[in-house]
Amino acid sequence: MQNPRYSMLGSLLLTLTIALVAGFIIGQPGWVGLLAVCGWALLQIRQFSRLVHWLQHESDKEPPEGTRHWGELFDELSRYQKRHRSRESYLRNVITRFQQSSAALNDAVVIIDQDSNLEWWNRSADRLLGLRAASDRGKPVMNLLRDPRFIRYFKKSNYSEPLDLPSPVNSDLQLQYQISEFGKGDRLLVARDITRLLQLEQTRQDFVANASHELRTPLTVIRGYLETYLEQDLPRPLARGLEQMQQQSRRMENLVSDLLLLSRLEASRQISDEQPIQIHSMLQHIYDDGMALGRDKGHELVLELDQEHDLLGQEIELYSAFSNLVFNAVRYCPSDGLIRIRWWVDAEGGHFAVKDNGMGIESIHIPRLTERFYRIDESRSSASGGTGLGLAIVKHVLARHGATLHIKSKVGKGSTFSCHFPPDMVTRAQRLELDDPDDDDDSADNLPPRSTHSSNSEH
Repeated sequence: MQNPRYSMLGSLLLTLTIALVAGFIIGQPGWVGLLAVCGWALLQIRQFSRLVHWLQHESDKEPPEGTRHWGELFDELSRYQKRHRSRESYLRNVITRFQQSSAALNDAVVIIDQDSNLEWWNRSADRLLGLRAASDRGKPVMNLLRDPRFIRYFKKSNYSEPLDLPSPVNSDLQLQYQISEFGKGDRLLVARDITRLLQLEQTRQDFVANASHELRTPLTVIRGYLETYLEQDLPRPLARGLEQMQQQSRRMENLVSDLLLLSRLEASRQISDEQPIQIHSMLQHIYDDGMALGRDKGHELVLELDQEHDLLGQEIELYSAFSNLVFNAVRYCPSDGLIRIRWWVDAEGGHFAVKDNGMGIESIHIPRLTERFYRIDESRSSASGGTGLGLAIVKHVLARHGATLHIKSKVGKGSTFSCHFPPDMVTRAQRLELDDPDDDDDSADNLPPRSTHSSNSEH
């Protein structure tokens, strides 16, 4: 299409030229030129009026016919209209296919606009969430899904982790909510029925807990007889065999204890109550046990504590998590190694870290260290007496306290295991001034029993 400005100018000049030639012939060039220009202008006004009328009232029909530059303009509009219709038809087919495919999903899919109003959902949302197309479209999602836990999850705008809740229309169904943001503040909500998965997981947990519980009694009997026999004066080959049996039965008891603890941790994702913990006393006990455990290797343990802050949580669980990290470092750090144990608080919350200068861990293993029974070196882990559950226990304990575990390691340089607690789990330390120094020992009676063994994962 030619430039309409130059096309119209050319048309005007041609009309004026013809009019002037005709005017000179009849002796009235001015009047003839003026009449020609007025006629040309009226023709342009008429064509422009046709275009405006078509745009306002008949844009769904073909553009009107025209000549010269107006014909070119109408032809270009016709081509644009065909391209637009083709694109519109394609997009309509895409939307139709999306609606048909999403309607076939068993998961509820809901689109929520930037004002938190329901915009669209599939049929599964009607069944799982109780939404009704006739009355609920355009309403705020929090007016229809009123569970306080969902409202907090929706408002926090951090959807890295899903939320598990009962269905609002059927309490026997367990749904997993996952929200994704897109566009300018829009959200996509997906609700999945995980009832069957939860039932299978509960069955697995019950089996592990029951089996572990039933194993404790025969193991206790076996260890009791072994200890009795080893107190006797036995031939060396027989004594050696009984000592190995006692060592393996003790390892089995540790495994059973860890499985029972892990089952209890998995039963709930949050701690039932938060109690102030004298973390300095706890870490001092863990430090002493670590020194005793690594005495034969000549380890140097350094303890650094922030004396102004304590931690809220479950003391037994945190003792298990922190001791696992320390004893792991002691067990797997080579002789004469340096292990630094640190507790500090900053604006981001509370932090507990165990750093060693051991052999380190290859990066390929780090993402799987908290898996149950995952081992980097099977022979080395077996020799250390670990159960392969230590870091799994650490992960679950921290999750129940709203904390996270970060692992940094470099082969040949050592490893750092850091636990990061949110600020609301940190409290100011309260110290009682006691006249009798022996009372300090009594304050430690509430701590878990001190021991020189703990279940560990390979690190």
